[in-house]
Amino acid sequence: MKRRAFLAALAAAGCSTPGLRLDAPYVSTPYEVVRAMLALARVGPADVVYDLGCGDGRIVVTAAREFGARGVGVDLDPRRIEEARAAARRAGVEHRVRFAVQDLFLTDLAEATVVALYLFPELNVRLAPKLRAELQPGARVVSHQYGIGDWKPAASVRVESGGTEHWVHLWVIPPR
Repeated sequence: MKRRAFLAALAAAGCSTPGLRLDAPYVSTPYEVVRAMLALARVGPADVVYDLGCGDGRIVVTAAREFGARGVGVDLDPRRIEEARAAARRAGVEHRVRFAVQDLFLTDLAEATVVALYLFPELNVRLAPKLRAELQPGARVVSHQYGIGDWKPAASVRVESGGTEHWVHLWVIPPR
């Protein structure tokens, strides 16, 4: 029970919109980790990268600006979506990306070729059936730090950033 209370307090602390309850706090992913995630997933111009719980949009913006991909970011926090849209404008990629205030569990993932995650392990487990059902075989899922239940990653890399060790994991959706 203490863990649940701690996670609830942490989630509330990561929200910039008063009164909005999040399942996971906003914690930005260091740019070294963002680039490692996109490189591990082999993102390229033919990809559509979805970031579920996109925060300030840095994964989607970087995918568009540095990897030539298109992207979609969703987050429950309207202020984070405003930040993401502003970041896309500053980077000159607003025509390649879109952001929506939306529940990640209600987001249609059919067009995604890559899905990026930085969510608690419990959320990843809840999300796993949706990923398997909606993503096409060959789509890649890349996660900062946390696994997806009993899924075995196709690859994992260690990334050092600011004196902290981060892990990036990759899965490929198998044929049905």
